[in-house]
Amino acid sequence: MSDGLYDAVLLVSFGGPDGPADVLPFLENVLRGRNVPRERMIEVAEHYHHFGGKSPINEQNLALLAALRQELDRRGPHLPVYWGNRNWHPLLTDTLREMADAGVKRAIAFVTSAYSSYSGCRQYRENIAAACAPLGDRAPQVDKIRVFFNHPGFVGPMATRVRAALDQIAAGDRADIPVLFTAHSIPTSMAEGCRYVRQLTEASRLVAEQAGVNRWELVYQSRSGPPSQPWLEPDVCDRIRSLHAAGMRRLVIAPIGFISDHMEVLYDLDTEAADLCRELGIEMVRAATVGTDPAFVAMVRDLIAERHFSEPTRLAIGELPASHDVCPLDCCPAPAMRRP
Repeated sequence: MSDGLYDAVLLVSFGGPDGPADVLPFLENVLRGRNVPRERMIEVAEHYHHFGGKSPINEQNLALLAALRQELDRRGPHLPVYWGNRNWHPLLTDTLREMADAGVKRAIAFVTSAYSSYSGCRQYRENIAAACAPLGDRAPQVDKIRVFFNHPGFVGPMATRVRAALDQIAAGDRADIPVLFTAHSIPTSMAEGCRYVRQLTEASRLVAEQAGVNRWELVYQSRSGPPSQPWLEPDVCDRIRSLHAAGMRRLVIAPIGFISDHMEVLYDLDTEAADLCRELGIEMVRAATVGTDPAFVAMVRDLIAERHFSEPTRLAIGELPASHDVCPLDCCPAPAMRRP
């Protein structure tokens, strides 16, 4: 334990299947209550089966968990770190019960999403509250760390990875090469009620500036809703086709919307987008995500410390201020909440 506001840290993530038998139950958890056709779920299941039915996200979270524990052991605050997922084991309900049994009264939660949106922020807070509800008075109070899209500990490592990707292109061909920053698409009705697009645009601008990129744009991937529902565009593959039609033969894709190379990166970019580029004769290089970069792990520790010790400063760079510590009641509403 450590003198300060909190007595534990909770790493919160999406979760993913550990084997073929887990794929459909996992996707049923993900899509419960959402208007997603059954055939789309079966299609997404094939993405997982393409990689043996196992998502890499769990091992990536274990690596982040280990790195964060080492960083807290080295620099403090000396807090135990727990891990719970929204959609697969270890589930938040089990983790919160474990924390309550251990006597945790107040925890600070790091969610593996850098941006504000219903699915990337508010829904996680709702999931935590739902997991705490059965525990009654034993439930820990859990406060979520602010989103970190404009923190130098995220922007810097991402810029390093974009530069490394550009270095794989012949020096004479780099000057005007486009960098496509990609993020998970969301329904436009959801995007209208949050700062998702603005934050992604600012993060992309900051990374491009630090990486010395002359030409960049923000595109989207991994949409899952019915065709009748508008989602954020352009889709990365559609944009690749239009760039090819305009004569472009080289590009870099940087998945700025993700912190690790999980399924949306491995399938939607390294498989679908890469296959399209090969078909069109485009040289494509995909930048890595931040993963367990030491500067990124140090940032997570710093975000914990600023709340734990009630530090007055909130580090951020660029044109937007640091995001709020405590989300307003009307922050990032679900699309249904805004329907007349």
